[in-house]
Amino acid sequence: MLPVATATAAVHPPPAPGERSPLVPGAAQAWPRDTPDQALAPRVRALSAGEEAVEPRAAAAGAYDLVEYVPLGEAVARVKCSKQTGPYQRQVEKWLRLKVDGRQSAADCRAIQVFQLKHRITPAIGFAGPVTWARMQLVGAGRNPNAAGKCPVRAHRVACVDLNRQLLWVQKGRKVVHGPVPMRSGRAGYRTRTGWHTVYWRHKNHVSTLYGQPMPYSQFFSGGQAFHAVYGTIFTTVGSMGCVNLRLGDAKKLWGVLRKGDRVYVWGRRPGT
Repeated sequence: MLPVATATAAVHPPPAPGERSPLVPGAAQAWPRDTPDQALAPRVRALSAGEEAVEPRAAAAGAYDLVEYVPLGEAVARVKCSKQTGPYQRQVEKWLRLKVDGRQSAADCRAIQVFQLKHRITPAIGFAGPVTWARMQLVGAGRNPNAAGKCPVRAHRVACVDLNRQLLWVQKGRKVVHGPVPMRSGRAGYRTRTGWHTVYWRHKNHVSTLYGQPMPYSQFFSGGQAFHAVYGTIFTTVGSMGCVNLRLGDAKKLWGVLRKGDRVYVWGRRPGT
């Protein structure tokens, strides 16, 4: 297992020109890059009791803070209210019941800023980015994420993966037994496969054979696609390489809920794919 600092440096190099930056004075931030997902199904094997007893390492402090990635120029200038159109402008406008034109306005900025301040999203400069949009989906889902009936109701446990809203929950009958929680699915060209699947192998301390990076609490359900944690933000405009990425705490709780043989249902399409 790589030390935290070494692993972070390897996976998160400095940003390329045009990438967005969080506005957090004096704080070192990891840059969101490709996640260590599997391209092919892993080699399934029996796990010893000793291996199963080892818990994945904890995430670094602040790894999952709600830090919005804003235009670099506005971050440097420390603007009070963004004039830039965000990647989730239309979705955010719709959620806030504003005029949906996909263009940032002073009224848009103020409304977005109010939401960001209420939910402690930083910097609260009214930029319609992935963190703000994801938080809106979670808030909107509330305690009844399956209100629209998109996930089939069964007597047994079903892990519901809503690609449209980038949300995951587990239900048994009509009762939600886990979540909803935010997640990140596959990007264009590497979409998380839709339809029915089955959890066929679980490996708490899995390591990607492609990148040599950890995939904590991996639960494979379709070839190389699995539920697993990542040590960094899941709120990015770019998706995973097919896996369903989770925050460490959410992945650990999901590990305690699901079992081998449990069913998974995936539907919808990740925005931007």
